[in-house]
Amino acid sequence: MAQRDGQRRVLLSTVSSDAHTWNLVFLRLLLEEMGHEVVSLGPCVPDRLLLDSVRRVRPDLLVVSTVNGHGRIDGVRMIRRLRADPVARHTPAVIGGKLGVAGEEEGTAAARALVEAGFDAVFTDTADTALIGRILGELPQRAPEGRAV
Repeated sequence: MAQRDGQRRVLLSTVSSDAHTWNLVFLRLLLEEMGHEVVSLGPCVPDRLLLDSVRRVRPDLLVVSTVNGHGRIDGVRMIRRLRADPVARHTPAVIGGKLGVAGEEEGTAAARALVEAGFDAVFTDTADTALIGRILGELPQRAPEGRAV
């Protein structure tokens, strides 16, 4: 799949325990309005399916959304598996939403833990959505087969 005029291929998912759909619809529309191609895996995505999809789709960015408050637990496990995979390990990945269940202080600690585990960026539930656009704009250009050029 060739890039057109800065368009990026984004793989959109939730963590395995998160069944929300509305945020995925919102994020898909937001990313498409920014001019990017979006492949959405839907809610409750098992880690194995996510990893297999990253290997197959070769996205320019993985966006993981969570609203159930278990993003810290599921996200750390998922990103460690992604970073351990020889094909998927270099895929830029961000996570955002409600990262914990105990309030803002826990969200800050969760964000630090998720970055330490391997996410390139973490967005709390109050983050400005324009930041995603900036991250996409800062990614290196990629060839159709997924290699940086």
